[in-house]
Amino acid sequence: MIWETSAADLAARVTHRSSRWRGPVSRTPRHVFVPTWWEADDGRWELREPVNEEQWFPAAYSDRSLITRVGDLHADQAKLDDHPVGRPTSSATLPSLVVSMFQHARIDDGDELLDIGTGSGYGTALAAQRLGDEAVTSIDVDPYLVEAARDRLAIAGLHPTVETADATGPLPVTEGRFDRIVATVAVRTVPPGWLAALCTGGRLVTTIAGTSLILTAEKRSDGAAVGRVEWDRAGFMPVRHGADYPPGASGLLAAAHEIDGEDVTTSPYPVVDVANAWDLDSMLGITAPGIEHAYREDGRRRTAVMVHADGSWARAVSVDGETTVHQGGPRRLWGILDELRAYWLQHGELPARGARALITPEGETRLARGKWRAVL
Repeated sequence: MIWETSAADLAARVTHRSSRWRGPVSRTPRHVFVPTWWEADDGRWELREPVNEEQWFPAAYSDRSLITRVGDLHADQAKLDDHPVGRPTSSATLPSLVVSMFQHARIDDGDELLDIGTGSGYGTALAAQRLGDEAVTSIDVDPYLVEAARDRLAIAGLHPTVETADATGPLPVTEGRFDRIVATVAVRTVPPGWLAALCTGGRLVTTIAGTSLILTAEKRSDGAAVGRVEWDRAGFMPVRHGADYPPGASGLLAAAHEIDGEDVTTSPYPVVDVANAWDLDSMLGITAPGIEHAYREDGRRRTAVMVHADGSWARAVSVDGETTVHQGGPRRLWGILDELRAYWLQHGELPARGARALITPEGETRLARGKWRAVL
């Protein structure tokens, strides 16, 4: 099995034949960047360590994300009997999404790119294939990821600058250097260092943490940036500052399936799997960030649970269309959700996608669409 054939097939699936990204995808050996990975199997993380090309290439050249790190354990450093517990903390993002983010950046010949979130290094490789080594700088908070990506880029014959840095702090780059910044990690607010690194007229592409919203903006001479929330969708892991994310509300999430609420009410709306209702989840992520979700179906019974680290929780159960809601803690999370669903019915859509955006030099992001406003 020849990797060039697999890469060419992948390029044909994820790019148009006239796209400037078709060549980079077809020339990049993605398998080099994912020699091992994690897969969820019946609720448990299992290591995938292929022993031949027949096991390796179909996954490596598929248009799907491959999880390379769970919690603080990278698949490279794991044994077959390891089963880490926690959230994914790094991946090789599905190629079509990497290409889409670069397309949103409107990258042109001669542009200098800052790639935030090196991860496996595959996206960095595509950028270096497109622009040349000297035009691409990539950063990641994880020293091992940076070291591994640098080595694997070299195997692919590529030598862009790859550095370890916390993307939310001062960046190890010259101010005003970059024509384009593309982040494949999500942030709640844009770090001021990103706008400082961007040249006037330069374009930023990122996603808002806790949502599927893609934010694009161009830097003005006053240091602010103006743009919009794109109609397209994307989901990326939130930026982290260390080896793992802080502990979530998993204990409360488990308990909320059973405990009685301080308030017990009914809802006029059916139970919904919020995490997979992307527009609704994105609006909730803007309005009340940090909520964790669980959802299950058992015959005609549908149960959705929402919890927050502040101790707020909600459980909604629907049987044959009747929805009963238990809630507790300082906030009524299902009440917030129902308000958003009422807005949706009244206005025909939710306002975040397509909103205008202003990012101040300090990183505050202001969204507006019609009479709707939000400040992140």
